[in-house]
Amino acid sequence: MASQPLIDHLTANALRTDGPFSLTSGGVSDWYVDARKTTFDGIGARHVGEAVLDVLGTGVQAVGGMTMGADPIAIATAMIAAERGRDLKAFSIRKQPKDHGTGGRLVGPIDPSMPLAVLEDTTTTGSSAVDAARYLIEQGFEIVQAIALVDRSNGEARKNFATLGIDHVALITPADLGFTS
Repeated sequence: MASQPLIDHLTANALRTDGPFSLTSGGVSDWYVDARKTTFDGIGARHVGEAVLDVLGTGVQAVGGMTMGADPIAIATAMIAAERGRDLKAFSIRKQPKDHGTGGRLVGPIDPSMPLAVLEDTTTTGSSAVDAARYLIEQGFEIVQAIALVDRSNGEARKNFATLGIDHVALITPADLGFTS
């Protein structure tokens, strides 16, 4: 689903094949995508924002997810949306509540009346993004879509989101990067 320029940017800048690499899921792989090498790059971020916006549901009013991985994707998507005349907010979820300032875990100009999409950079199971979705649901938000930049879960992330009634979209799969899994 992703554009060839995004695949090319990830391949040239974020793909590592000098493993083995330990994955968040506990698995080990000979290849790894350090997506932040693309999402934190100006040209890469533009490609990411365009790709997310191309699959984003028309009713979605805000995008975000767990801090660090989702943050640059959400900002890039909101900026590309603004360039195209669409008002889209970005948000972030902290792993732990902040105990000073306004506190809490949720950051951004959103409220429960806004349909949301949860974003993730690279997923092996979807557990981090599912945790973000569960937290948002507990806070009264409606999650209408989940989007992974790179999904190496072999369908597991899609199944995990389906249990919450949320459609999951993978922009890039291992096959797009030249791998079988």
